[in-house]
Amino acid sequence: MASRSPPPPPSAASSTGQESESRATPPSSARSAKPAHTWRSEQARIHAGLPEPDPKTTLVVGRWDYLGSGYSPSAALLVVGVWHRKELERQFIAEGGC
Repeated sequence: MASRSPPPPPSAASSTGQESESRATPPSSARSAKPAHTWRSEQARIHAGLPEPDPKTTLVVGRWDYLGSGYSPSAALLVVGVWHRKELERQFIAEGGC
């Protein structure tokens, strides 16, 4: 039977907490790569008439529309059904079932 050699020791980078240096993509090129939704965002910005983005500022666009409160009729029906089933289950257990 052949003897197995012990596993290699962990690399110096992982033991010192410098894992970020061993990335396949350098941070500078990762930052310069644009996400896939950039074109859509740019089109929305143009359509809305917003100014060209400035890297030194943050544009915050907020709009709140009140849509109501509480459950919709179909969601309320679902909630009542779940509550009723749980209530039947509680009664069954209280009467000595299972």
